Amino acid sequence: MKAAVIVFPGSNCDRDLAVGFEGAGAEVQMVWHKDTALPQGLDIVGIPGGFSFGDYLRCGAIAAQSPITRAVIDFVHGGGHALGICNGFQVLTETGLLPGALMRNANLKFICKPVDLKVETTSSVFTQSYKPGQAVRFPIAHHDGNYVAGPELVAELTDQDRIAFSYANNPNGSTADIAGVLSENRRVLGMMPHPERAIETAQGGSDGAALFAGLTALLATA
Repeated sequence: MKAAVIVFPGSNCDRDLAVGFEGAGAEVQMVWHKDTALPQGLDIVGIPGGFSFGDYLRCGAIAAQSPITRAVIDFVHGGGHALGICNGFQVLTETGLLPGALMRNANLKFICKPVDLKVETTSSVFTQSYKPGQAVRFPIAHHDGNYVAGPELVAELTDQDRIAFSYANNPNGSTADIAGVLSENRRVLGMMPHPERAIETAQGGSDGAALFAGLTALLATA
C-alpha cells in the first residue's frame, strides 16, 4: 500500500502517523502543504494532528486552503481514502469532506490524556479489524475537540452507521459522545483521538495498531 502524509506548518504528529502506516507495511511519502499534486499511485492520504498554522483564525481553516488540500479533495472525490486525526479531523470538516464542526472543549481547557472509546461500526476499511462494540483506549490531546452536530446530522450519521468511535466518558462535550465519523462513501475517517500514539505497548497500549493493520491489509488486496 502507498500512503502520503500531509505536512503543514505546525503539524507535530506527521511522523507518528507515518510510523503507523509504515508499521503495517505501507510505503509512505511526506508531502509539504505548498505542493500542488499528490504522488502517483496512492491508496490513502493521512492528515496528521498538530496545530496547523498555529490554529489561527479557526483550527484547520487555513490548512483547508493550502495548495495541497485541493489535490486531497480531488483524490477523495476520485475514490481515494483519507484519514484525518485530531487537527486532521478539523481540516477535513473545514473542507466539507466530513460533516459537523470541531469547537472549543466544553471545559475551555486543553485536554491531554488516554480515553476509553467504543468501536461503533466495523463496516469500514478503518475499523474492520475491530469487533463491534469493542472497547479501545487511545490518547487525546486537543483544545478544540468538541464535535458539534445538529439533531438531523446525528440522526443521519446514526442511521447510516457512520459513527466510527464514541467516547465512553465524554471528555470534551462532543454531541452524542462522537469521537470519529465516516464520510458517506465510508472512504474518509476523521477522529479526534490518536490511534497512531497507541500502536506499541511501550506507548502504554497498542489498541491503535489494528486500525493501521486492517487498513493496509484490505487496501493491499483491493
